[in-house]
Amino acid sequence: MFVLKIRRVGNSAAVTLPKEALTRLHVREGDQIVLSEDTHGFRLTPYDETFVDALKAFEETRRQYRNAFRELSK
Repeated sequence: MFVLKIRRVGNSAAVTLPKEALTRLHVREGDQIVLSEDTHGFRLTPYDETFVDALKAFEETRRQYRNAFRELSK
């Protein structure tokens, strides 16, 4: 577990990730990461264009097929 501090950077806010977190995420300075939300909270993952495209497609169809997804999850 890492406890991080939010800092002001101009009109934005920033969080600095410890070196160990960067190593475990397999990212380095300049790489892109994705912050997504699931039923367990927020998830931080390395940017993967294929994954991001799939997530966008799911978000676009989630409401339309929510009953089917609910049945499939049983």
